[in-house]
Order: sequence, then structure tokens, then C-alpha cells
Amino acid sequence: MAKQEDKVEVEGTIIEALPNTQFMVELENGHRILAYLSGKMRRYYIRIALGDRVKVEMSMYDPSRGRIIYRHRGGTTQ
Repeated sequence: MAKQEDKVEVEGTIIEALPNTQFMVELENGHRILAYLSGKMRRYYIRIALGDRVKVEMSMYDPSRGRIIYRHRGGTTQ
């Protein structure tokens, strides 16, 4: 199990929805990563739409993938 020190939290915007609750997220620094929903977000049916602002937890060992852990309220920016 990964330690908390190995995780980095960043914010980004959903730019593409993919199958199996995976999303393409554009981070604030311009990078794009593949992210999936965390277990609690699946459990409580938190819906994610294009343009939503989300908080993503990334591992320092694989910066191209992440896990969506929070959707900001009123996050659509269109």
C-alpha cells in the first residue's frame, strides 16, 4: 500500500470522458493525464461531466495517471 508521502494532489479540468469511469484531465500546468474515479466517488454516485473542476491524486512514480478524489461544487466552466 502506498504511503501518503508518495501522493501529490493537483487540480484540473475534465476534458474527455472515457469508458469505465476514466477521464482525460488537463491539469493547471497544461499537462494531460488519464484519471479514474476513486472508490468513494463510485459508491456515492458522484457524477462527473465535461468541464468540471476536480482534485486529482497522483503518484510520484507514474505522473501520467491519477485518481479523481474530489469534484468542486459548481465546477462547470463554459
